[in-house]
Amino acid sequence: MKVFTIGYEGATMDSFLSALVRAGVEQVIDVRQLPLSRRPGFSKSSLAAALTERGIGYVHLKALGTPKPGRDAAKKGDRATLEAVYAGQLELPEAQAAAARMRDLIAERPSALLCFEREPGMCHRTLLIAAEGEGVTVEDLFADALSPA
Repeated sequence: MKVFTIGYEGATMDSFLSALVRAGVEQVIDVRQLPLSRRPGFSKSSLAAALTERGIGYVHLKALGTPKPGRDAAKKGDRATLEAVYAGQLELPEAQAAAARMRDLIAERPSALLCFEREPGMCHRTLLIAAEGEGVTVEDLFADALSPA
């Protein structure tokens, strides 16, 4: 089983959608706790509409997002705190239920986990897959022509 990941940091909506289409993604699983963005087009409603226009499904799994203390740690580059906060989040019953749903969705059709950070190693989506993605192979997508750092 395979899952894609993608972050929209620095991306335009066109480059983001093109990366998904090129990879054959049929469903985006939004794993942001707060599906809001100052970046035009990346808040929940407008993002879902843009994806639907391209024939790509959208599912928001709020319980798999990072709580504020984890987001704050990530902004500071404090990976240890992010890992500790997120590990606690994943222990919650609602997160366990959301993780089971995520695995089911990934098994159904080609899916991409979405969050903000461009670099997967700086994002909780890598921690999520490590904790809840047993047997899943990962392909990280980048929504622009830049190569990963």
